[in-house]
Amino acid sequence: MIMAVPILRLPFFLPILAILLLFSTFLTSTEAYDPLDPNGNITIKWDVISWTADGYVAVVTMYNFQQYRHIQAPGWSLQWGWVKKEVIWSMLGGQATEQGDCSRYKGNIPHSCKRDPTIVDLLPGTPYNQQIANCCKGGVLNSWVQDPTTAVSSFQLSVGAAGTSNKTVRLPKNFTLKAPGPGYTCGPAKIVRPTKFISSDKRRVTQALMTWNITCTYSQFLAQKTPTCCVSLSSFYNDTIVSCPKCSCGCPNNLKGAQNCVEPNSPHLASVVTNASSSNNNVVPSVQCTSHMCPIRVHWHVKINYKEYWRAKITITNFNYAMNYTNWNLVAQHPNFDNLTTIFSFNYMSINPYGTINDTAVLWGVKFYNDLLMQAGPSGNVQTELLFRKNPSIFTFDKGWAFPRRIYFNGDNCVMPPPDAYPHSPNTGLKQGVSLFTTLLSISLTLLSLCHLFA
Repeated sequence: MIMAVPILRLPFFLPILAILLLFSTFLTSTEAYDPLDPNGNITIKWDVISWTADGYVAVVTMYNFQQYRHIQAPGWSLQWGWVKKEVIWSMLGGQATEQGDCSRYKGNIPHSCKRDPTIVDLLPGTPYNQQIANCCKGGVLNSWVQDPTTAVSSFQLSVGAAGTSNKTVRLPKNFTLKAPGPGYTCGPAKIVRPTKFISSDKRRVTQALMTWNITCTYSQFLAQKTPTCCVSLSSFYNDTIVSCPKCSCGCPNNLKGAQNCVEPNSPHLASVVTNASSSNNNVVPSVQCTSHMCPIRVHWHVKINYKEYWRAKITITNFNYAMNYTNWNLVAQHPNFDNLTTIFSFNYMSINPYGTINDTAVLWGVKFYNDLLMQAGPSGNVQTELLFRKNPSIFTFDKGWAFPRRIYFNGDNCVMPPPDAYPHSPNTGLKQGVSLFTTLLSISLTLLSLCHLFA
């Protein structure tokens, strides 16, 4: 007797689900990629400079190789996990936030016995006998473009209960960098060629006994659930002001029975500003109620058209009542940056992530003048003007060409208005009107001819 074998029929959506899962895996591996700074990362270099009786002494240096993304106050914190039962005997230039359980030690108590210590930078003004080079800036790291000399941070630690040679030492694992919140993903420690050190007189070179690197990359999707800035547009040739897209960074008062923003004339505004630095400031609303709900708005205005030049004005407005932005920066992408003639009251540097294409610029404030973007209010804005020389082969006001392709503030991509909402030039409208008139006229003449033909 032949038995019929039932055919297993898989639900039709399973192949689609498999494709989606594969696609999501691809997205996860590439979400930290920044097209304007493809090689940007924070590299942590761990240099073993001497062996001790029960471990080693190491200098840990953090390099911010990101062109325009910096770490502002309250600064970075670095965490890792020990593989053995290592302890930190002492530190210079940094400190562990918790000592942990050191009850097994008597007499000389270690600085930290935590299996997963968290290290923070020391504050400015730390006594000199507790400092090393590139330390004690409160965890603040500048971007590489703004100031490479302040884009480095270091601390020294003496590790005990560890290996005492290149063969017995174990590399820490599970590195986590917060700056100050989430956003960075760190890879595993990898042994590299020992770092070489040049003496101050440049006559002698020494090297570390052992070196390993940890590379951390940033993802805006991991840092926050919603964007942090948006862009509005206007021009001299059109009365339309294109506002930030509605709900760019969230919608006002969308929480049931709660308020997630503050009205400018609210009687509670003073208490919001006063309590901004308290421990519960995450609960207190601090962003001004707007249709876009973004802490930062960047406005690009096409101001004047000259015979051989054209001028644009950029205004950055802070809508956050609880935060000043120190050492802020703005990245703008526009094809005419290859012919930028003058910039007023801002610093400027061109970055060329793809070699010959010079269409991206980093702008930041002048020190002691406008490098501090104040909290929301009358002083909560900074502005500049850009003077571009026209390139006759590409210059036009049609189809929104004069507006930026992309805007970043402090390394985060800002929400742009949809292209069809851009202010269009009167010439474009005139051409469209003439084209429409011509079409209607031709149709009318055709109908008239047909009427005469059949009359």
